[in-house]
Amino acid sequence: MTSVKHRDFGKFTTLVALTDEATALNILPHFESFKVMTGKVGSMDLSKVIASVETAAKRGGIINEDVYRETHSLYHAILEALQGVTRGDLSVGEIMRTVGLRFSIVRGNPYDLKAEGEWIAVCFYGTIGAPIRGKEHEALGLGINHI
Repeated sequence: MTSVKHRDFGKFTTLVALTDEATALNILPHFESFKVMTGKVGSMDLSKVIASVETAAKRGGIINEDVYRETHSLYHAILEALQGVTRGDLSVGEIMRTVGLRFSIVRGNPYDLKAEGEWIAVCFYGTIGAPIRGKEHEALGLGINHI
């Protein structure tokens, strides 16, 4: 059996969300050929968070909106990342929470073996808490899915 090396895909995506693409590439330069998109979103409505990331990915050329499996893969990566931010309870406004998040989306093949294909990762970093300034705390979530 062939050993497949994973190349820190989640770490790179998280570094982009925490800092910026240039800083992340200085630390992990082997991700230079990957597609990267960043943005910010704040809301008490998770559907707006999801829509913001999907729109950024489509406008930024990360995914082709005409190919269902690409949109589907992105959607699952977003949901997985939101699980981390919301601590498993995918709700915010309904329970009087709000989020203010930076996000990164990264697409590429994180494996040495080309046959592993492309993957997509989404990372959120920011705050979640009561909708009162100063009543929130930091949160981080990462989701990775195959395309």
